[in-house]
Amino acid sequence: MPDDHNKSPRHVPRLYLVTPPVAAPADLPSDFGSVLAAAQVAAVLLRLAPADERRLTNLIKVVAEPVQQAGAALLVEGHVELIGRAGADGAHLDGGAALKAALPHLKPDRIAGAGALASRHDAMTAAELGADYVMFGEPSPDGLRPAFAAVLERLEWWSEVFQIPCVGYAETLEEVAAVAAAGADFVALAPGVFADVRGLGAALADAMAQLHGEVAS
Repeated sequence: MPDDHNKSPRHVPRLYLVTPPVAAPADLPSDFGSVLAAAQVAAVLLRLAPADERRLTNLIKVVAEPVQQAGAALLVEGHVELIGRAGADGAHLDGGAALKAALPHLKPDRIAGAGALASRHDAMTAAELGADYVMFGEPSPDGLRPAFAAVLERLEWWSEVFQIPCVGYAETLEEVAAVAAAGADFVALAPGVFADVRGLGAALADAMAQLHGEVAS
C-alpha cells in the first residue's frame, strides 16, 4: 500500500476495494486485474468464505496475481497465518488485540491495517502498536455502522492530527465525495459495488470521478 504520510490539503485519495466473501476465483470478475488497473486501485481487501487452510491459501495465491500486477496491494481480512505463504501483501485486523497478536507475523515486511476501532483511544492505540493505517466507518459483523456524520468527524480529526494514513469507508458511491473531503487518504468501497448493475468497472470509474471532482472543487 503506498505511503501517503506526506499529506497536503489537495491530495487525491486512492481507492481501497473491499470484496464480498470469496469462495473461489470465479466469484470475482474475469477482468478483475484490468478493472483495478484502470481505476488505479491502491489496495484490495480480500474477505474469504469459510474453507480449509489449503483451499484458502491457494485462493489467496490466485487472487494475488492479478491484484498485484495491477499495482495494488492484496490485504486479507484476518488469516494472518496464511499471509506469507500465500503471497499476500498484508492483513486487515479487527481491533487492537488482533492487531497486537498479528504484528510479529507481519512486520517488517507486510502491511498491518487496523479496523473495528470504536473510539479515538482505540485508534490511537492501534497507531502506537504499529498499524500501517486505521479504518473508520466500516460496519460491524452484525451490520451496524456508526452514524455517517460521526465517521466524517473521526476522519477530519485523524487527518488533522496524525501522519499514519486513514481509510474512510464509503457504504455507497454517494458517500465517496464526502469521505474524501473529510481527509481520508484512502476511500474504501463497500462490497456492494461488485453488484452494481453497470459492472464493477463502471462503479469504480464513478468513484474515481468523485475523487477527482472533489479535489478540483
